[in-house]
Amino acid sequence: MTRKTNNGAAEEGDPEYTEVLEDNSRSILMGIIAQLRKGTDLHRVSLPTFVLEPRSMLERITDFMSHPNLLLEANNQADELERFIGVVRYFLSGWHIKPKGVKKPYNPVLGEFFRCRWKYDNGTEGLYVAEQVSHHPPMSAYYFASPDNGILIQGNLKPKPKFLGNSAATLMEGGSRIQLTRHNETYEITMPNVYARGILFGKMIMELGDSCAVECPETGLVCELDFKTKGFFSGQYNVVSGKIKRGVLREISGKWSHEIFIKAPKSKKKESFFDARTADIHKLIVEPESKQAKNESRRLWTRVTQALQRQDMDTATDEKTAIEDAQREERRVRNERGETFESRFFVPSTTRPDQYDFKWASR
Repeated sequence: MTRKTNNGAAEEGDPEYTEVLEDNSRSILMGIIAQLRKGTDLHRVSLPTFVLEPRSMLERITDFMSHPNLLLEANNQADELERFIGVVRYFLSGWHIKPKGVKKPYNPVLGEFFRCRWKYDNGTEGLYVAEQVSHHPPMSAYYFASPDNGILIQGNLKPKPKFLGNSAATLMEGGSRIQLTRHNETYEITMPNVYARGILFGKMIMELGDSCAVECPETGLVCELDFKTKGFFSGQYNVVSGKIKRGVLREISGKWSHEIFIKAPKSKKKESFFDARTADIHKLIVEPESKQAKNESRRLWTRVTQALQRQDMDTATDEKTAIEDAQREERRVRNERGETFESRFFVPSTTRPDQYDFKWASR
């Protein structure tokens, strides 16, 4: 018998991250998979609408800004180790937010953008903008600023989906840079990979896997994190472990979907580091679609989203296809005219190869 947690998740089996497909849905998915070979790049495959999460990847990135109090608290710490620990806590707080089952957000089209803001309890604000700056290979660039708090976040994500037999993997290249300007500190963050298991047989489940890191060059502090996937015969879902190092200063363990703990290396006493079951999600503020540009995420995908919400998969597929066809037509016209795409909010970085910077970051 499984034990329910405060938010309805189960400690074993974890139904919040598990999905059983209807026979007709699984047959559609298997029909697509039958055309693939192991290692195929899934970005070149149009996935069926029933596996879609009804929001764009550009919006999904904001999950990592859902617990801003953690970063504000870190920024207010006088001790560099405590600041570093706070940034690690903030990074680990964003992974538990997702819809039930195994869902993939919309692949943003070239030039699509998403923007929003947050109001914080201390009277300040945070502002965010993200844009799809490349289509082949796909790349999302994003920028967050809370000037009154001296916090900047800039990142580039290059997800590379691969078919792996009974699994599909999204290899998360790129990462984030958090700047605490009052302390002249930068935190370089890489991402774990994402796996959808049980595509051909068994239950479909989402897992995070492999290693990533948080590093602050100014202080020499590093946190090496290991997101563990469940073994076929043993192990648990959603386990994460890590060490904060300059030497070994702290050890981290637990489940990113439930509760994570931290302790000193020789201590037997663990302290709660982050508890996803009780943490409040800070809601973002988005302008009404009527005030958005045509290529802003929610307005662009609104007909797909509405169809998914009423479970009208035929209409969702038609609307999704129309967006993809329009993108191909725009690319054809640019090629005929000899034009190249120019991002609205971002420019190629002059200091970091194959990455983009916010146009007005230094102004």
